Parts: sequence; structure tokens; C-alpha cells
Amino acid sequence: MTNETIKVKVEDQQNVDRILKKFKRLCESYGIVREYKRRQSYSKPSVCLKEKRKAADKRRKKAYMKQKYSGERI
Repeated sequence: MTNETIKVKVEDQQNVDRILKKFKRLCESYGIVREYKRRQSYSKPSVCLKEKRKAADKRRKKAYMKQKYSGERI
């Protein structure tokens, strides 16, 4: 990951809450929060692979159920 800085322009008229909300949105869009959570603890490659497979199964099952009850056919 490259070292990028996030800059938020602050004007005197702006509310502090709006500035913080904008900063949080920018951090989320760059994936900083996700990367921080991922790096907090180490998990073995086999565990990562198992979690990926489980997430993929969950996505497939969700898509199947959504298709089944919407009446559409592939």
C-alpha cells in the first residue's frame, strides 16, 4: 500500500461535525479503516482461505435465494 495523505480543506464557516464526517468518508473510501482492522491481528493463510470460501458460499446462497423468490430464471 502506498503512503498517501488525506487532506481536508477547513474553512472558518464550516461546522466541525461536517468536517469530521467528510474525513471519515474519505478514510472509508480509501480503505484505511478496513486495512487497519485487517492488520490488527495475524491470521494464518489457511484460516484466511477458509474465511474467503465461507464468504463466497454465503454470497452464492444469498444470490440464489434472492433469485428463487424474485421469480427470475437464469
